[in-house]
Amino acid sequence: MQTNTQSGRWDLSCLYDSFEDPRFQADLDHLPEVIGAGREALSEDLPDREKLEKLVTLSEDLSRLMEKLFSFCQMRLAVDATDTQAQRQLDKIIPFSNDAQMLSSALVRYAGNLENLEELIAASPLLSSVGFALREMKAEAAHALPEAIEPWMLKMSLSGGYAFSQLRDKLDSTHLVDYRGHQLPLSAVRGLAYDPDPDVRRDAYEAEIASYARMDLPMSYCLNSIKMEARTLAEARGYDSVLDMTLAQSRMDQETLDALWTAVREYLPDFRRYLRTKAELLGHKNGLPFYDLFAPVGNSHRQYTAEEAREKLLLEMGKFTPDMADFMDHAFKNAWIDMFPRPGKTGGAFCSPVHCMDRSLVMTNFQGSFSDVSTLAHELGHAWHNRCLAGLPYLMIDTPMPLAETASIFNETMLSHQVLKSCSKEEELTLLESGLMEATQTVVDIYSRFLFEKEVVDTRADHAMSVDELKDAMLRAQDESYGDGLDPNFRHPYMWACKSHYYSSDLNFYNFPYAFGLLFGKGVFAQYLKEGADFVPKYCSLLRSCGSDTVAGVAASVGIDVRSADFWRSSLEVIRRDIDRFCELAKS
Repeated sequence: MQTNTQSGRWDLSCLYDSFEDPRFQADLDHLPEVIGAGREALSEDLPDREKLEKLVTLSEDLSRLMEKLFSFCQMRLAVDATDTQAQRQLDKIIPFSNDAQMLSSALVRYAGNLENLEELIAASPLLSSVGFALREMKAEAAHALPEAIEPWMLKMSLSGGYAFSQLRDKLDSTHLVDYRGHQLPLSAVRGLAYDPDPDVRRDAYEAEIASYARMDLPMSYCLNSIKMEARTLAEARGYDSVLDMTLAQSRMDQETLDALWTAVREYLPDFRRYLRTKAELLGHKNGLPFYDLFAPVGNSHRQYTAEEAREKLLLEMGKFTPDMADFMDHAFKNAWIDMFPRPGKTGGAFCSPVHCMDRSLVMTNFQGSFSDVSTLAHELGHAWHNRCLAGLPYLMIDTPMPLAETASIFNETMLSHQVLKSCSKEEELTLLESGLMEATQTVVDIYSRFLFEKEVVDTRADHAMSVDELKDAMLRAQDESYGDGLDPNFRHPYMWACKSHYYSSDLNFYNFPYAFGLLFGKGVFAQYLKEGADFVPKYCSLLRSCGSDTVAGVAASVGIDVRSADFWRSSLEVIRRDIDRFCELAKS
């Protein structure tokens, strides 16, 4: 069997062989039948228990169909934005997502009106298996869109927020940068920020910044339109703000978010100390220029082949549990991973579950740095999380954004911890810096993104922000977050144009969950260090519970109080110790 590290491309045949595959057409034909059956069930005069059981069963069937059809189209487009056949089929499926959303909303309203919901749950094994989801629906019913206007709002979103989100992805994946006389994909040029040659890093940065002028205007329209739609939706649902709506969707409260940011702000001076120390190592005197944020430090600049990366992950992650190594090996051997950048492929990395097949599809843009190895560990952490959710009903696997990063951050932390235990001081300097570089992005840069998005959402109540306003807002957010850690002459005014998380039509403020995830993941890892192998089943149980409790409830299952700033301080203290050690090594 050819491993994925050799082919470098994922295999989607587990879903369908092609769009001509009879399985694809059969599922596409079955989709309206299931939706029709759902509508019929809603109008039937049945006993509450029978009706609710029927609706839950149809909801599961619909989720399974939608997942398979959407995954096949979207995964093909993710690695080839010019795949017109995939785009045509996706365009056929998208309207059904509105039908599915309306059925889901109808189920929410129905559950919300049931006075005897608890009795029904207690009397039915099926309803008991999704009891948390049903209770959540009852609470959510207070924020359901009015039934008369929901279909029209959903239809309009197809030519509004969703369309602008698609446009953004097309702009990003087809955007070419003039770099040293060559036309390179944006993702490849951004990847040069990790190059050991300082001239390469600076030239790539300058080429990237210059290139945005060719797409910043349409990008600004995409961002403004998506955030205005978010404001409209929050108001229609009865939320005080887009952030309140996001927190509710995240099963998280403002108290937890405030505790997180309180602790983060206290530790910003330490991150800035790290950045200034790195700047000095690289010969800069005015803080670190943005183009050197990802510069490798030290003389240990090891590059990994894809096969070496696979072997490293199996070795180090297997020390947590052999099951993890076996799982990762299976993912590589069965082509779950699309690894390398190429024209038409979107930038970044992600993991997309196919729950009905107990499989995850991982996309990266691997170029050989240790950071790329860590990214693989991160995305395969998401895949492990999906494995822990295997067999649960779809209604019970909806992990809120803050908890969605738990397993990925745990994997990154585990990999770093294992590697640091057996390295030289030179390697320690390099690996510590690599970890701090990622932590700075996940705490400091994420804080700047939160500040930026909040300003965009708030300003959108008054007017659409121009390109210059967006650039200015981003620079001010970076100043507040990075402070004197960054050279004020070399920041990144276009970070809003290259980060896809701003452009999701149904997810807003997809930034603070990363900071939450990093620090929560480190807190969970600290519990593992205390308890050793005995913690492994607790950890897997925690991941399995992520779709069936609030953020605070899941955290409490392993003794963590996320509403206390002290917990976040304890996690940040781990990073501070790494900063202290890095600065010590840098001086020597």
